Amino acid sequence: MKNTWLIALLGLLLATSAFAPTPALAAPNYGAAGAAALADSELTPGAMLTFALQDEYLARAEYQKILEKFGQHRPFSNIVKAEEQHIAWLVPLFGKYGVALPPDRGPELAQVPPTFDEALQAGVDAEIDNIGMYERFLARELPDDVRAVFEHLLTGSRNHLAAFQGGRGGGKNR
Repeated sequence: MKNTWLIALLGLLLATSAFAPTPALAAPNYGAAGAAALADSELTPGAMLTFALQDEYLARAEYQKILEKFGQHRPFSNIVKAEEQHIAWLVPLFGKYGVALPPDRGPELAQVPPTFDEALQAGVDAEIDNIGMYERFLARELPDDVRAVFEHLLTGSRNHLAAFQGGRGGGKNR
């Protein structure tokens, strides 16, 4: 009896603990949010590559989870494929410039809103943050190949933003 009460109390404390990690607090320096937290002087090419890849990992994971929850709806079904390409463009730059490839924490940090309309808004918000990040990076001095990749990623994010804002998320893929 005494042990049952203690186990129940510990479970309650763990469930409501202020120390329980939340995705927003678990990685405040991840992706576009991490880049936004740094001063311009701290944005080295390696840091920019890392934040860019983290943000693409996070977008891919969020869009995949949204597809799992709501089904194969556009624009998520199209954009998740684009995120794969964005990651593929970034990864070779890490080896070329001797930057450690960051782990993909996207699946653990991704959050899925309760409704599809909120998921579309989350897509808008994520792409706005992503665009701001790439615009900031492109205002800095960069190697030509890194600049070219960031420009492609910026264009892709602008296209994704237009898709989310256009409300084309309601139709199922055929």
